[in-house]
Amino acid sequence: MTQRQLAYSVSSPPASTPSAPPAALASLHTPSARTRRGPSVKVVVSSASAAGAAAAAAAIHEALAACPWIVEVLTGDSLMSAHSLWFVEQIVDGLVACGLSPERAVQGYRAIWYYTAGEIMVRATAARRRPDDDRPTHRQQVFADLDPGRLPRLARFADRWAPLTAQDTYRDGLRALVDGLLAAG
Repeated sequence: MTQRQLAYSVSSPPASTPSAPPAALASLHTPSARTRRGPSVKVVVSSASAAGAAAAAAAIHEALAACPWIVEVLTGDSLMSAHSLWFVEQIVDGLVACGLSPERAVQGYRAIWYYTAGEIMVRATAARRRPDDDRPTHRQQVFADLDPGRLPRLARFADRWAPLTAQDTYRDGLRALVDGLLAAG
């Protein structure tokens, strides 16, 4: 995906909406985002609830994960267009619909954006890290030498740390983050 394709894919709001909004909090666990077929990654979501907020975030995560270099560019806030803010609107609207004040909803959006951008950047960095080198990474060497008396929990998982941290837990983390934002009000 090129930068132009990415800009096109998030340049306007979705052309259609789902026929019915998901039930407020229960639907968070079944986001209703759909990616259309074809080169566009425009997403159709309902912003009537936390599910809409989570679905919009998950859709943006999916689109940006395919082109992770753009995340670093976007985090600088210098490349912004009103046409690409529809997903921000979806997230803020979903959080407000669940009872957050507009101010808390904006703060919630920022927390979701930071989580999403950070997750993509960490995964992209890990994927670039010595993909064809069979030698242990520095992290693997450090974990292999952990002192169980000093760091008992980490030492217990040392041999499984890499596969555990490589699991895709974005949606689980997103649900926990949105649940926490709503609980804190």
